[in-house]
Amino acid sequence: MLSGAGRLLPNPHLLIAAYLRREAVLSSRIEGTQSTIADVYAAEAGQTQLFRDTEDVREVQSYIAAHELGLRRLGDLPLSLRLVGEMHAQLMQGVRGAEQTPGRFRRSQNFIAPPGSGIADAIYVPPPPQELARLLSDLELFMHDRALPPLVQAALLHYQFEAIHPFRDGNGRVGRLLVSLFLCERGLLAQPLLYLSAYFERTRPDYYELLLRVSTRGDWDSWIRYFLEGVRVQATDAVEDAQRLLAVRERHRQALVASKARPAALQLLDQLFLNPYVTARSAAELLAVSDPTVRSAIADLRAHGILVEVSGRKWGQLFLATEILRALRGHEEV
Repeated sequence: MLSGAGRLLPNPHLLIAAYLRREAVLSSRIEGTQSTIADVYAAEAGQTQLFRDTEDVREVQSYIAAHELGLRRLGDLPLSLRLVGEMHAQLMQGVRGAEQTPGRFRRSQNFIAPPGSGIADAIYVPPPPQELARLLSDLELFMHDRALPPLVQAALLHYQFEAIHPFRDGNGRVGRLLVSLFLCERGLLAQPLLYLSAYFERTRPDYYELLLRVSTRGDWDSWIRYFLEGVRVQATDAVEDAQRLLAVRERHRQALVASKARPAALQLLDQLFLNPYVTARSAAELLAVSDPTVRSAIADLRAHGILVEVSGRKWGQLFLATEILRALRGHEEV
């Protein structure tokens, strides 16, 4: 059912872009950032005055860039250590931890511990660096194994990567990226529409505990059941989100058509599903139309309550499609 969700919208990219940004926000939030999806859209629209923590937003944007790089490179490379390294380099570019050898596997011992604690208080200590070559070779071989059901293999692959913890920083984010890339490579989804970070964030204590239970007790069964339940929950949510976005789009389109709105207004409506923030200048560039044409399109959308002015300025006004932003947030508070 989810595999066909992308066909619900005439332009599947509208759906993919929303899901990817939501995933980036929530995967980064597991690592401690506080950015929202509205912050990400504001940053992409060049409206940095709308959010406070530019560092957090930059980390989310780096996650998006790493995911897009991974999907793009899957056309040239199999899922591999080389691809994982390239994604990590992109993920860590220009963000906190950028000094931690981006794209290169660690050569020193790392550990997971409460903030400010040392290795003596570690919750988990990954394998020593001299073991990485062998373990990463096994990991890459497992990526290409075809003996297991793909969803079970995805669960095992995610655990295996997190247990090895091959980078000095960014392991959690790369490990979650790996899940969606694996499902795409195996053809389970025609489009990247299934992301598990929302489920992991919502059940964060269980996520960490069950990963650790595999390492300490060999409790594979509980971890796999948890992972598969996450797939079920997120697939159901994704279909509902697609239907919600479709309903909002169709309702607005019908209202615009009934009022004989200009064609540019209908074109701009679709662009708002890629970013609900817009200015007259950015809309003119997106649609490649004149300033009078785009201002008329904005006026049509404002007349139907689709766009509202949120800057309070007379010049360089900023508009927001509030209902579309709510639909883009989906089930999660992002």
